[in-house]
Amino acid sequence: MKMPTTWEGWASRVSVYVREGKKVLQLPRFPIRIEEFAESYSRQLFPGDPITMVEGQDFGGRFEGALIPNEAKDEWAIIYDNGHTSRGRINFTLAHEFGHYLVHRHLSGEPFYCSRKQMWDWDSDYARMEVEANSFAAFVLMPPDDFREQTKDFRRPTLRDFEILRDRYEVSLTAVVLNWLKTTKSRAMLVVGRDGFIDWSWGSAPLFTSGVYFQARQVTTPLPDTSLAALGPTAGVVEIQHPQGVWSEYEPVLESVVFAEYHEMTLSLLIYPPGGPGRRRDDLEDRLEDSADERY
Repeated sequence: MKMPTTWEGWASRVSVYVREGKKVLQLPRFPIRIEEFAESYSRQLFPGDPITMVEGQDFGGRFEGALIPNEAKDEWAIIYDNGHTSRGRINFTLAHEFGHYLVHRHLSGEPFYCSRKQMWDWDSDYARMEVEANSFAAFVLMPPDDFREQTKDFRRPTLRDFEILRDRYEVSLTAVVLNWLKTTKSRAMLVVGRDGFIDWSWGSAPLFTSGVYFQARQVTTPLPDTSLAALGPTAGVVEIQHPQGVWSEYEPVLESVVFAEYHEMTLSLLIYPPGGPGRRRDDLEDRLEDSADERY
């Protein structure tokens, strides 16, 4: 059988392999755990350079994971950061590195060391291989058919809704929300805050098209003073409908927040009203043209 040459081809092949294998073994379809089959799968397809090790190492927060060759033995190792206890982060990292093994290992010739920042960058030409590894991991762990079914009734979801999916797929909350934002028709955004400022954000296509985005990497942007992210956990509130003037000058925004997934960072899911604030079309087109390369 001809081998795939793209991340999409490999993701589809692995997804079918896992689904059918679990049927034969009469196991639940989810969660999908990469370490249960990565070594045996690689030996079947690539006996000349298989994965022979999947293990944890404390990277001290510098990296989430790595794909490392042992050139002397023509073998590969997947290493994940065990300096934290998040099973979801580990599982997504393993899938990410497995994607590098299947799709990219012959393109680089060098080890892949993947930081948290790289694994959050789902839209970058510069880091194309990182984006492809993220897309591979999301497809395999959260197959599109099941993900669509689980989210079909989402209209104004909060992070509490995504926590259910996080547990179903055994991925990080960040990964499951980003996966939804890629395809949703809702005007929505995930904002990661740190030290009182927006560290980065990712908005859905409908939200971006309506002219709403933050240029956090170009402009230092503080979290809104009365946002849940800025108020912190002592406020005792994790969901609120803000009036206009908090997250948006023009419209009210539903904010839900989580404070503990990553050390000293907040996750805010913002849901904007459908339709947008009704800005002039010529002004919107100018803003989109100016920011075409600045979306995060």
